[in-house]
Amino acid sequence: MTTHAPAGLFISFEGVDGAGKTTQVERLRDYFAGMGRNVVVTREPGGTELGVQLRTMLLHGGDIAPRTEALLFAADRAQHVAEIIVPALERRDIVITDRYLDSSLAYQAGGRELTVDDVRGLSMWATGGLLPRRTYLLDVDPQVSHRRLTHGEDRMESAGYDFQRRTRQEFLNLARADSARFLVVDASQGIEAVWNTIRNDAEQLLGGAAASTGMPEISGIPEISGDVRQTGEHSS
Repeated sequence: MTTHAPAGLFISFEGVDGAGKTTQVERLRDYFAGMGRNVVVTREPGGTELGVQLRTMLLHGGDIAPRTEALLFAADRAQHVAEIIVPALERRDIVITDRYLDSSLAYQAGGRELTVDDVRGLSMWATGGLLPRRTYLLDVDPQVSHRRLTHGEDRMESAGYDFQRRTRQEFLNLARADSARFLVVDASQGIEAVWNTIRNDAEQLLGGAAASTGMPEISGIPEISGDVRQTGEHSS
């Protein structure tokens, strides 16, 4: 069962590593904060103290069996939702997460070739069915995104082109299956072009969030500085 977010606004960014998520997350955070909204920026894995430990195991540890990997990501996500995301949404904050459950579906079901139904069922159970209002999928060929990486490869990034290609395709499959939630953005464009697409959509999201929760429109108060909470660092 899908659970709709509490009174705040929940947004996720997805895409293969090197797609440019970090840059756009930061821009969207600043955009909302400049309008006077409280913003929580977080990530998966690693958005909580437990998640930091799991992140080290998942991205920098040795070989992990595919099912074990899926369970560890689900454990990170369950704690993330309970400790960070739901409390922020109940405060009517805006939550922006760099990766969420769609990454598990793309990487474990697409890249690792587990069954989509198994990974989806596990992810929905871990999150209580909580889905973002909007998911921005920054889509780019993995060969292009790999050249953008400015750090050493982690365990996922070093899995090879075929793995990344399957992962990208699964992201696109997810977007086609849930077009009301996803906005696919061509991330091969320049940073400004990508940002313009996201910003234009975000303006509409703000109006929809205000209408659905009874909150006042906030577009007329850009001079108010918002409170920005950030958990952890981001990976591209």
